[in-house]
Amino acid sequence: MANSFRIGGLTALLLAGLTMSPTLSDAQVMGDEAELGRLQSKAEEAIGNDDADGAAMMMGRAALLAAQLGKREAGSKTAFRKSQEALFRSQEHTYRAMALFRRAGGQLPASSGVCGSLALARTSLGHVTELDSSAPQDTRLLEEDTRLRASADTWRQVVDSIIAEYHCL
Repeated sequence: MANSFRIGGLTALLLAGLTMSPTLSDAQVMGDEAELGRLQSKAEEAIGNDDADGAAMMMGRAALLAAQLGKREAGSKTAFRKSQEALFRSQEHTYRAMALFRRAGGQLPASSGVCGSLALARTSLGHVTELDSSAPQDTRLLEEDTRLRASADTWRQVVDSIIAEYHCL
């Protein structure tokens, strides 16, 4: 099983159904937010096709776009974009770790490079912050923030599961 892509049952379930954060509603079909949705969909499709490198590339692009949007937007939306970027970076690092593990032959314990990428993924999740709900904001932003934090919590479980599966300390 040295050449196979090793993903445990819980991890596979989480990756298949919960890899992308549902931060964009289906009604948003224009501009940069639509592009974020397309990048997330492409990453989900790539990981579904056992292409962790492609998924990492798509999430890296999504993180970059979220950062660019954060620089253009003001107020609470900027904080939301920073959190969104952090989640996307975590996903990018996780997918890169999966690709490295596979290229290294899938032997346990995983290499220090794989474990280092997973550590970066976990660290990035620490940058997902809750918006200040006392500040005046639109309801949609608060709902998106709630979904983003729920996705980050789920992603934390994915990262922790992969760390355990790959025998990273």
